[in-house]
Amino acid sequence: MAEATVRANETTVPVLPCVSVEETLEFYQALGFKVTHQQTRPYVYLALEWSGFALHFGTPPKNIDPGREDAGACLVLVDAVAPYHAEFTRALRAAYGKVLAKGRPRITRYRPGASRFTLVDPSGNTVIFIQRDEPAELEYGGSKSLTGLAKALDNARIHAEFKSDDRTALRVITTAMRRYGDTAPPLDVARALAHLVELATSLEEPDGVEEWLRRLNALDLTDAERHEVTEGLRTADALHLWRTEAAPEDPQGPEEGAADTP
Repeated sequence: MAEATVRANETTVPVLPCVSVEETLEFYQALGFKVTHQQTRPYVYLALEWSGFALHFGTPPKNIDPGREDAGACLVLVDAVAPYHAEFTRALRAAYGKVLAKGRPRITRYRPGASRFTLVDPSGNTVIFIQRDEPAELEYGGSKSLTGLAKALDNARIHAEFKSDDRTALRVITTAMRRYGDTAPPLDVARALAHLVELATSLEEPDGVEEWLRRLNALDLTDAERHEVTEGLRTADALHLWRTEAAPEDPQGPEEGAADTP
């Protein structure tokens, strides 16, 4: 019999804390995960699978606070993240009638061209889907090749996409607009205003949104530039950034048929 040797065919399965069996099963089954093992006595242990990977869940440590969202974490490396995000959002719409993009549990938004997104489950665990060819080193603080408002926008992108920190991203752009907004190129200003609207809407902090929309629509942009601005957003269609002439009886109203942001 040949002697056993180490071979590069390992499989790693994370065991994440589970605060509520019912809520954990509801969320992951809504996403399309299959339950392969379920027990609550003498201790909690769940095993769930989706596509080619598995997540297991066990009894949580004492004094765990799901609200801190630091219970546990797992990285899932994939060839392309967009199809995974599309599958999960489709499943959430089918199960809940909407995408769970706020609160907990939730799925973070996906900007076209991004290389990752995150699931946050009811226990405060994060499951991060990462594209395998994502750059090994990220330039935190903004790319060294950029300056002024463009650099701040890149810095905010890192906070929002790679750290799931929309609040810091909002603060970075707000500060940069006060410093560079009067002198930056109009296209950079438009990008900043659009991102402020998106981030504030995501955080459910509407103060400032109407003023940002007014300033955005006052900019003299071509159709191509407007497309470029919205292309960089994750929820552009829901934000209704570009307003048409309002009807005489409602001079301040949005364009007809605009719906509230979900």
